[in-house]
Amino acid sequence: MDYFSFQWHITDECDQRCKHCYIFSEGHPKLVEMPWEKMVAVLANIERMCARMNRQPYLYITGGDPILHSRFWDFLELVHSHGIPFTLMGNPFHLNDEVCRRMKDLGCRKYQLSLDGLRETHDIFRKPGSFDATLQAIDTIRRSGLHCAIMSTISATNIDEIPQLIDVIVEHKADIFAFGRYCPTSEDKAHKEKWHIEPQRYRDFLSKCWDKFELYKDSDTTFSLKDHLWTLFLYEKGLFKIPEHLDADTIYDGCNCAHGHFTISAEGRLMACRRFESYVGTTREEMYDVFHGPRMEPYRQHEKMEKCSKCELLRFCRGCPAVAFGYTHSFYAPDPQCWKDC
Repeated sequence: MDYFSFQWHITDECDQRCKHCYIFSEGHPKLVEMPWEKMVAVLANIERMCARMNRQPYLYITGGDPILHSRFWDFLELVHSHGIPFTLMGNPFHLNDEVCRRMKDLGCRKYQLSLDGLRETHDIFRKPGSFDATLQAIDTIRRSGLHCAIMSTISATNIDEIPQLIDVIVEHKADIFAFGRYCPTSEDKAHKEKWHIEPQRYRDFLSKCWDKFELYKDSDTTFSLKDHLWTLFLYEKGLFKIPEHLDADTIYDGCNCAHGHFTISAEGRLMACRRFESYVGTTREEMYDVFHGPRMEPYRQHEKMEKCSKCELLRFCRGCPAVAFGYTHSFYAPDPQCWKDC
């Protein structure tokens, strides 16, 4: 049975104010914690939707920092009692052996942390001391039997540090490493030169990372090719081939928006993608109806994509429409880091 993923923000409370956090990108909103009664109702809504679609729900529980929710442990017990697999995405500051073992006992499969550069750069983005706290937390997480994932957000401010950061992550035996690109907010557009990556520079960066991945292919760390432009990179290297027989209406891979994902905010808003403003409904509605309704349809109209619609990789890549939206306010605009001529 295929998974349907839900990135569920149960609280906005957080120990950090990261410079690229989309929750705080438009100022300092009132911090919201989803009430317990709503959490129970949302979980039931998720189960109804997935039962009708014959899909297995998978939760990515986050915030803010989800552990700061006042009913955090009650919520994990509820999810565990329903047999729903989940990953936690949060900060390192409240993790110890006892906490991680309890998470593991309640069914958590993976805990995701962030590293956005080497020590000085990361701590500028996140919080002084965050880099070292994150490295220390990797071993704590793994001792409990949980997998530890490290995620990086890439922009021009840290791109040159990531190959060396991969060395550090492998040295500390994180189980998984992946990265995604920064999605600009409206406040960033006047300072494009600070974060924009030229397409050829991004391709060269992927090549450097690929060399690191090959170097460490027998290490304890698995490298997840999260960015969809990896498909283009591997296609050009001859390592990805388009299957000979394709179903005319099938999307095989690439951006998961409107195909197998919902984002749920702490207020109970439903979004097609958490990385840009893509409101499609609320959790008071039946999620099944929202997913199959007219508000979701614009995110499935791939023929409108200005560049991708002309590309043979349309049904396998599509770059990152959220990044394109951040640059242009259009979901259909070309991915600003795509180097392919179409």
